Amino acid sequence: MKQARPWPAFSVTAKAQHSLESGHPWVYDTEITAAPETLPAPGDIVDLFGPKGAWLGAGFYSPSSKIRVRVVSRNANDKLDAAFWRRRLQYAWDYRKAILVPAELRCCRIVFGEADSLPGLTIDRFEDVLVAQVLSVGMEKLQAVLFEQLAEILAADGLPVRGIYLRNDVALRQREGLEEGKGWYPLGGKTDFGPTVTEICENGVRYAVDFENGQKTGFFLDQKYNRQAVARLARGKRVLDCFTHTGSFALNAAYGGAEHVTAVDVSQAAVDMARANAVRNGLEDRMDFVCENVFDLLPRLEKEGCNYDFIILDPPAFTKSRKTTQNALRGYKEINYRAMKLLPRGGFLATASCSHFATEELFRKMLASAAADAHRSLRQIEARQQSPDHPILWNVEETDYLKFFLFQVV
Repeated sequence: MKQARPWPAFSVTAKAQHSLESGHPWVYDTEITAAPETLPAPGDIVDLFGPKGAWLGAGFYSPSSKIRVRVVSRNANDKLDAAFWRRRLQYAWDYRKAILVPAELRCCRIVFGEADSLPGLTIDRFEDVLVAQVLSVGMEKLQAVLFEQLAEILAADGLPVRGIYLRNDVALRQREGLEEGKGWYPLGGKTDFGPTVTEICENGVRYAVDFENGQKTGFFLDQKYNRQAVARLARGKRVLDCFTHTGSFALNAAYGGAEHVTAVDVSQAAVDMARANAVRNGLEDRMDFVCENVFDLLPRLEKEGCNYDFIILDPPAFTKSRKTTQNALRGYKEINYRAMKLLPRGGFLATASCSHFATEELFRKMLASAAADAHRSLRQIEARQQSPDHPILWNVEETDYLKFFLFQVV
């Protein structure tokens, strides 16, 4: 094993070498074949070498995780100093500026982990607040450098950052040997940056975003353009929005001219927030809100013969591991089957899955099976994915997670 640079050297299997050379950035614990006598500290940079001594890249070492090394550089000339990380952040921001219109930059994902070569780091922008999740020990060690630099980059574009809120209340951190928690990051030495609820505007619809207590970072930005597609189709229709969360699809449907929208969620707090967002947009007269489990609601509505001609299914991820994928697909099939049965011929269905493990192929097969059991045919209107500020790297399949279909049921 050759030592090309000053960092500790690890040797990996031929399988790992093939994966790295194909562009995937992870090396698993079982793929390490040789390590230095004195192991580096968690989050330190290490060099990776193939079985025949070829240098393959450098990345963060994580002794607590099955993902033992997350590659951050494939260029032997990279110094991995503060200037290197600033360039990475600038590349990520420049990409968003290239693919979004200026108004959309006010609320977007700025950093999407491996897709931006910043593994384990997610940063969303909600107006003047950044909300971050740090899910790798390497990024945890670097956050003081990264956060201050990102605030400077945005300020240089006339977008000052009021504060950075950490949503590190995520069980995945335990796999990296990190504690869970949430709160303001001490940007510029300050510790208090005001309220943890802010207002955003997306697609012309205004929302209150509770980034301290809301799911993930407080708001799901990845469905931005899918919500626009729903709004275009909703005019004049009676819409049922299942798993509404803070009401984003329901509000877009109402904003797009739906005759009436019913928004459903099992969480009373989510329903209350969705109702408040309807009032915020002056849409409450055409909307009602139900706190109920969708798995109970859909069969009940079918028995009652309720009259909806557009149903939206945007559930949370039913699986976060390969082992539970089949159980998840049964759950997806149940709600899609019920929705297809409930809709009249000629009705419309929007259906989504945000689970990476429920692949598009599996999701399509599930939908076909649900349609067959419901004695319905599906006329596909659109097949969509996550918004482009959540970029997909073709050689990192984990970045491709959101499936979204619009159908007419015939």
